[in-house]
Amino acid sequence: MKNRNQKRIRNRAWAWIVTAGLTIGSLTGCGSQTVEQTAQDEQTDGEVTITIWHDKEDAVTQVLEEKFAQLEPQIHVVLEKKSDLTEALKMVGNDPKAAPDMYLFAHDKIGVYAEMGILSPITDIIPAEELDAYMDNTIEAATYKGTVYQLPIYYETLLFMYNRLYMKDEEVPATTEELYAYMQENTRGGHYGFVEQHSTPYYAAGWINGFGGYILNDAGEPGLNLPETEEALAYHKKFVDLMPGETEYATVNTLFKEGMAHATIAGPWLIPTVRENGMDVGIASMPVIDETGKPIAPYMGVQGVQVLKNAAENKKDAVEQVLRVLMKDEVGIALAQASGCAPARENCYSYEEVSGDEVVMAMKETAENAVPMPNLPEMDVMWTVASGLLTDVNMAGNDVAESAEKAQKEALQLIESMK
Repeated sequence: MKNRNQKRIRNRAWAWIVTAGLTIGSLTGCGSQTVEQTAQDEQTDGEVTITIWHDKEDAVTQVLEEKFAQLEPQIHVVLEKKSDLTEALKMVGNDPKAAPDMYLFAHDKIGVYAEMGILSPITDIIPAEELDAYMDNTIEAATYKGTVYQLPIYYETLLFMYNRLYMKDEEVPATTEELYAYMQENTRGGHYGFVEQHSTPYYAAGWINGFGGYILNDAGEPGLNLPETEEALAYHKKFVDLMPGETEYATVNTLFKEGMAHATIAGPWLIPTVRENGMDVGIASMPVIDETGKPIAPYMGVQGVQVLKNAAENKKDAVEQVLRVLMKDEVGIALAQASGCAPARENCYSYEEVSGDEVVMAMKETAENAVPMPNLPEMDVMWTVASGLLTDVNMAGNDVAESAEKAQKEALQLIESMK
């Protein structure tokens, strides 16, 4: 029975890898000649088309389209929006008839595609020393097994934000115990002093990281039953008890947007919405955890461009020119102005258009303690396992140590089945 269960887990965890591998194998085996011929045709015509898949909002793509226009007519860049980009890439692999030349996405899937063998190192196109112009943590996020696979463009972190109608600037908690005291005093009558998506790993990770624990480390090892992780879960639980049981994105953000919650930890994408709703929203530093003396340290997501191997091999000159457009300070500045994106290039912060933006600078401050999301393939299973652990502890009220041990064993079993 045990062997059958392990076999089922192994088959389930790697089903997508087998499918992707078969797809890639069947397509690349007969596609190399097509790619070479296409590249020759494009060079003959004097024009090259570069297709970039993305999932970004219009404000971002409009800036990029404007900047890419300078490459016309020799290079025509097509930004193609994909609603399920990650799964689409797994299916097409390096198929020259279906795959893009690049994709613009968060860094956390780099390991998956690097292991599939479809990515080209950025340093094969851009000299490594030119990447020194980027914030260290963005290059860290872009690196998998010592190789840089992403050109960072901008990054995002969660932010502590509050409604000035209820929480005055002088009341903003500097520590988590001050936050807890505020919650105790103001959570009543349908109002909440503070809310967050407490049982979603992306949000809870800030508390775990602040205690020195982790969901997954750089070596691909889960840390759900570490003493630090368990301490974080136990400590966080008292805050959870003063929040709604519902932890969904829509519910939490609606409570804040409609003035039923005084403060929250949420993404910068929420700020335009609450401002349009008439809220005088404040942004503050993450509270310092009294137990550790360290601030809540959320995950950091780095958005950037990854290059597929076929494009790097057959359209290298055009790919380099596209990357060099994205490496200009003016792109980071324009994205900060258009969509509140925090530029990955250090020099952008010397411009008033960036340094004067409250949201961007709050993300930069938070990023100093934030942890880049793990970009290892193992993280795919960890999101689910960690979510189950948080549900057990926060929603079902189960024992922290027992739940953590159970989750750790499940994680180890799933990761082992991936090898």
